[in-house]
Amino acid sequence: MQIFRSVSKAVVVAICLGVLAGSAGLAAQSSAPMKLPELKYEKFTLPNGLVVLTHEDHRLPMVAVDLWYHVGPLNEKAGRTGFAHLFEHMMFEGSEHVGEKAHIKYVQGAGATDVNGTTNFDRTNYFETMPSNQLEMALWLESDRMGFLLEGLDRVKLTNQRDVVRNERRQGEGRPYNIAREKIFQLLFPKEHPYYADVIGSHADIEAARINDVREFHQQFYTPNNASIAIAGDFDPAKLKELLNKYFGPIPAGPKVEAVTAVTAPTPVIAEERRATVTDTVKLDQINFAFLLPPAYTPGDADAQLMASILGQSSASRLYEELVHKRQIAQSASCYDQALKLTSIVVCSITAKPNVKLADLETTFWDEVGKLQKDGPTQRELDAARTVNLTDTITGLQRLGGFGGVADSMNEYFQYTGDPGYLTKDLARYEAATVESVKGIAAKYLNKNQAVVVECVPGKKMVDDVPRSPDNTDAEVKLTAPYTEKFEEEQNWRKTVPSPGPAPTFHLPVPVTFSLKNGLKVYLVRDTNLPILSATLVSRAGGEANPADKPGLSDLTASMLSEGTETRTSTQIAEAAEALGTHVGVGASMDGTNAGVTVLTSHSDAALDLLSDVLLHPAFHPDDLERIRKQRIVRIQQEADSPQAVAQRVGLKLLYGDTPYGFTNTGTVDSVKGLTREELQAFWAAHYGAGDSALIFAGDVTEAEARRLAEKHFGGWTGTAKSEVSLPPAPAPPVEKVVVVDRPGSPQTALFAFGLGVPRSTPDLLALQLMNYTLGGSFGSRINMNLREVHGYTYGANSRFSLYRAGGPFIAGGLVKTDVTAPAAKEMMMELNRIGTEPPTESELKMARDASIQSIPAQFETTGATAGAMSSIFLYSRPLDYYATLPAAFAKVTPEEVETAAKSRVHAGNLLIVAVGDKAKIDSGLKEVNLAPIEYADPSGNLLP
Repeated sequence: MQIFRSVSKAVVVAICLGVLAGSAGLAAQSSAPMKLPELKYEKFTLPNGLVVLTHEDHRLPMVAVDLWYHVGPLNEKAGRTGFAHLFEHMMFEGSEHVGEKAHIKYVQGAGATDVNGTTNFDRTNYFETMPSNQLEMALWLESDRMGFLLEGLDRVKLTNQRDVVRNERRQGEGRPYNIAREKIFQLLFPKEHPYYADVIGSHADIEAARINDVREFHQQFYTPNNASIAIAGDFDPAKLKELLNKYFGPIPAGPKVEAVTAVTAPTPVIAEERRATVTDTVKLDQINFAFLLPPAYTPGDADAQLMASILGQSSASRLYEELVHKRQIAQSASCYDQALKLTSIVVCSITAKPNVKLADLETTFWDEVGKLQKDGPTQRELDAARTVNLTDTITGLQRLGGFGGVADSMNEYFQYTGDPGYLTKDLARYEAATVESVKGIAAKYLNKNQAVVVECVPGKKMVDDVPRSPDNTDAEVKLTAPYTEKFEEEQNWRKTVPSPGPAPTFHLPVPVTFSLKNGLKVYLVRDTNLPILSATLVSRAGGEANPADKPGLSDLTASMLSEGTETRTSTQIAEAAEALGTHVGVGASMDGTNAGVTVLTSHSDAALDLLSDVLLHPAFHPDDLERIRKQRIVRIQQEADSPQAVAQRVGLKLLYGDTPYGFTNTGTVDSVKGLTREELQAFWAAHYGAGDSALIFAGDVTEAEARRLAEKHFGGWTGTAKSEVSLPPAPAPPVEKVVVVDRPGSPQTALFAFGLGVPRSTPDLLALQLMNYTLGGSFGSRINMNLREVHGYTYGANSRFSLYRAGGPFIAGGLVKTDVTAPAAKEMMMELNRIGTEPPTESELKMARDASIQSIPAQFETTGATAGAMSSIFLYSRPLDYYATLPAAFAKVTPEEVETAAKSRVHAGNLLIVAVGDKAKIDSGLKEVNLAPIEYADPSGNLLP
């Protein structure tokens, strides 16, 4: 489950296209009218008050269900911070007719994707995207926990979820600078304000939650008349109405919920600067500036978002350009806008380079704000920010569910404006913004006397943890049944699990392919649903090609591609991409490098020109290299602030030694310091070339147009790149041992087991994936259910095979509470041993198989995801019909093959158990459980004497 503070602004919705002529954001790019989406929906209300919003979309056999309860910290009582979020967790514990902890297993077994619950200050939502034949399953599950959660809600479940939520808070407290972010809100608002506390609440308030408090909260707020359900996708409207009345209709309405407004909960004006300094276990100083802005969807809100974008939301933004790029006194500089019901907030965070004073950063920040207040943005900046927003909006339309998907956006519009079809009006807000209006917002809201300034400097991490409640808490409390026996008997039909409808027919893509004369392979998957194109160039230029003594070479080379070409500076590249509503994303993995853009099709030619320039003509300017090198070195040093990053670096080093698989992609401080411009140029020349690369098109483009674009922009590409890589032989399996890395004061321990994995080409790949789904590859897996749901040791734990081209590690684990490190390690190792002696049961295998098959169409919901899937076909030399035949291949995997994978692929006796945490608090416990001999290492993976 996740916590979100802000309203999603990359709004989405539906697919009836209208025309917006003369869009200011597109004026510089195209004079042709731009087709923009309109929201086509149906809205009705059940007799009990539940608002229903629907949108039909039959592109894929999928349907998204998104249920919003109009409750968040906005509605919490004093001393009960975090209640809304705690209850979000309780909703997954199992309702009367579904069964204990069975909810997530049902949805995942049905092949659901985008499954989660989230809480922000103003609302709590629950969503899942299901195969269309499993719509009734989703409605059964959501209605049962709306109407029948209390019957199974007891003190044991509450105790477990208090532990889980507090582990989630500790996980946040362990993130660098997160303590400063909480302090910002405590200075922006008075203590009695709904936005004062962190959404997750304080340790004290979470631990103070009692069973009757939780039950009262459900009866007050989790009612049909305080909710709206949005359903988008492949469904029959008449059948849907029948099912909604069947499952939700009998649930009684609850008490009226009085609206919390800016009148009933006013936000005091900040008339004098408020400052604070907090300490954290970080390497670099950071300064944060925060201001109050107009509430979500009110006049000035859109202008404020554009202002935040111009000030600090991209590498072309003013703060980044001045502080990070030009003066090079900041490691990072960014701003984000949080649009909320009572007020919005903008936060700008600037992390200093080593030995740079925060006072110098503060002076520059106010200089840049002053320029914006005096002169406003340039027309180019405003048009670019508007185009980015427009592109984000239209690309978001591809997704039915999940964060910012079609269903989620209908709910958002409904909650904040009362109009689920607000999309066209929303877009018009940004079109109406002018240089003067954005300048006016900056002048009105970004003043020194209105600012909250929080500095975060290295020091002791101060957290306000509290003891766990006694085991007998609430033991004497008598629980009252919410309904009469008669009503309960009338609802017994809910005990029958809905059967799925007829299996949907999958039409999974097989790319059209062709090659240019220079050998470049081109893959095309056409999707005409929206005017969007994703173009990706993939080359076999990954970390596996790094010389043993030059880790990080491939990643640094990839990073430099967008930092300057023979004709464009890095700033010009960033500005050109922003003007097209995109960014040129370049990234290296262990097996390859991907560079891509996603744009409106009206910008296809210009985007391909930019992408090809970055890939074909990198300049590797010495000044840019030194700037990026310094950033990279500091970033590696900052990894010590994250226990997970340290565990990853240590585990790989001890497992693979000084080989490509023994390092993270970024390399080491020493290796990055030593890499030369000539070595980067040589790596590019050896590994980037038409003969060993593929260009992927996914979206609204014909084959003829794809050929024209490919030939025009990549037809002249030459080079002698070859894919042959000589990796050293796999090391011998490690001798089992525990390795402790000391991180004094850490609120959690990063606990992970590392072992040798298998290459992606392994013949038992699908059996391995089905086995790992049960072991640790899903929320309902054995490892996660044991460590999180049974014991409350962690917010989440998992297992995974890296599946590189030639092998790679197997990794299992998660972040656990410090004082349970030893028992958590014992339970984790028990599950890793048990999978070999107790392989997946028939029901576990069925769930894994159904989930794996039914979720495949979701891999092609967006053009970006489709391009990524096609990239893997090239990288791993898969047949073109790999995905089209994947459902049948999963169906053919036998239980015996899965059992063999369980026994032969998880080598529990040959694992390195890495524990990064407070040694003084975890060492004795690890010795007591005696899992294996204990050794100690530094954060770089060097064993200590």
